[in-house]
Amino acid sequence: MRSRKTYRLSFSLLLAALVVCFGLNISLGSVSIPFSETFSTLVGGNLENRSWEYIIWNYRIPKAFTAILVGSGLALSGLLMQTLFRNPLAGPFVLGISSGASLGAALLIMGSSLFSGFMAFGLLNDISLAIASSIGSFLVLLGVMVIAAKVKDTMALLIIGLMFGSITAAIVSVLSYFTDAEKLQQFIYWSFGSVGNLSWAQLSILLGIILIGILCSILSIKALNAFLLGEDYARSLGVDLKRSRYLIIMATGLLAGSVTAFAGPIAFIGLAVPHLTRQIISTTDHKILIPAVLVYGAILMLLCDTVAQFPNSASVLPINAITSILGAPVVIWLLVRKRRMIF
Repeated sequence: MRSRKTYRLSFSLLLAALVVCFGLNISLGSVSIPFSETFSTLVGGNLENRSWEYIIWNYRIPKAFTAILVGSGLALSGLLMQTLFRNPLAGPFVLGISSGASLGAALLIMGSSLFSGFMAFGLLNDISLAIASSIGSFLVLLGVMVIAAKVKDTMALLIIGLMFGSITAAIVSVLSYFTDAEKLQQFIYWSFGSVGNLSWAQLSILLGIILIGILCSILSIKALNAFLLGEDYARSLGVDLKRSRYLIIMATGLLAGSVTAFAGPIAFIGLAVPHLTRQIISTTDHKILIPAVLVYGAILMLLCDTVAQFPNSASVLPINAITSILGAPVVIWLLVRKRRMIF
């Protein structure tokens, strides 16, 4: 059992690593900007090259903050789902929330007959996509919440969530089959995920939703720790199972739904980061795990985005591909090294 002093040291190192990854992320990109110039503008200095200053403040810094929010939100929502269902393969999208967001985006992009009026006025942009995705994820979340009131078995709720995901994915497949190549390509590009398209206004909305999700998670710490030992044990501790499930599902919906709406469906982070954190921190106490997965998720997402943007090149790789290519070997190595899964 680690001491409180050891945990404080670990978190200090984690925060230092987060700062380093943040600086690395905003220093590298398609345009080569000296690190000294980047640091100067961060501390309030004025650059002679105004285009560099514009790139840093209007593209790179918002993108880096988006990566932090996306990584933290997905990692925390994955932790909540793995604990609630006591299933190491559960991720933030097992309740069909991501599929609902994809359906909303698919209807907007590919549902020409339903949304032709919007498209005619040129409203098919990042904001309208975020709104459509949010509506889709919210409707699926609402359906899951209604069913959660009627189903007492948590595993049954997991299966129902997967069925929601299958239904929405099937509808997206039908839309994809009947749409033209241009709109299909646009939807596929959205499904790759991206953290580089948010303005400061959109970023502030995402931040607000993520903070609400984190608050709901903090309020659920006692229930989360109790759920690890089973629902009967949680009930014996005085945990209100119905209320706790509602709160955990709501937090997951806010975190995963908002991230998918603003950044697209980004895989791997939510599934792997909780395992990665447990292997490194060696604890199952959510009082420690919650802040740890928030920081680990942010660090991993920043690193993946740094690689994806191909420094000094105009090419940008799909962030979904990078998260799995970089993250999966790390998790495999840790599991082989520890020779057991902490759960």
